[in-house]
Amino acid sequence: MAVVMSMSWTEVTPEQYEVVREAVGWEESAPVGGEVHVAWFDAGGLHVVDVWESEQAFQAFFAERLAPAVEKAGISGVPQTDFSPLHRRFIAPGVSGAA
Repeated sequence: MAVVMSMSWTEVTPEQYEVVREAVGWEESAPVGGEVHVAWFDAGGLHVVDVWESEQAFQAFFAERLAPAVEKAGISGVPQTDFSPLHRRFIAPGVSGAA
């Protein structure tokens, strides 16, 4: 069952996010089970909403690809992460790629 993963990580800066994004290369080599990724910053730090085919798919991606890049970027703290079953997804025709 597909899940929505929401994450907040106060300690992450936009510069660190970019270091991790480049190191992981998820746009060039999509993670197995990853369907949608949206990220933004506000006064509370990094916020992410993803859709994954399962929580296990995200956990495998985190362990194998994301955690090593996070460590390399020198990111501290622990993200607040929640998973919820996906009820419905809609992606407008013609929408793809990075912002």
